[in-house]
Amino acid sequence: MVKTSSVNFSAFGQVIGPTDDGKQYDEEDAQLQLDQGRPRFYIMRLPRRGLTFHRITFHAKVTQCLGGLQPAPWYLAVAAPSGGVAAWPRPADLHAFRVPHGAFLKLHAGTWHAGPLFADSPHMDFYNLELSDTNVTDHNTKDYGEEGLKFEVVEA
Repeated sequence: MVKTSSVNFSAFGQVIGPTDDGKQYDEEDAQLQLDQGRPRFYIMRLPRRGLTFHRITFHAKVTQCLGGLQPAPWYLAVAAPSGGVAAWPRPADLHAFRVPHGAFLKLHAGTWHAGPLFADSPHMDFYNLELSDTNVTDHNTKDYGEEGLKFEVVEA
């Protein structure tokens, strides 16, 4: 079980909310790393998979941005970057965050993540900013199911 966390999100990335038009760029804006390929910005439709997971993934070459389009919250389980596939996150390293409508998450390059997760709709649409080949050349996954582990996100 992974409870939604009160831990600060800064170890994993940034939470970005609305800003006034014309605001000058600063450290509160998404600090993007998109220089290792062609950026890809798209809307992905995910079917409901519930709030359980047994796989966690990281992308070493890119910061990834995820935001929900429906007016509903969603969840993301994360672990801090560990330096690669030789250092999988321990279950105790996992934290889950509830993301409200109107905010998006920018993940640091290398941040482990599972989701987006949601349970109340048959599907949800998310905008996703990554590289055009992220899911082919930079998709590193740990399957805890091979060890008989499965996690569930629950409200704390």
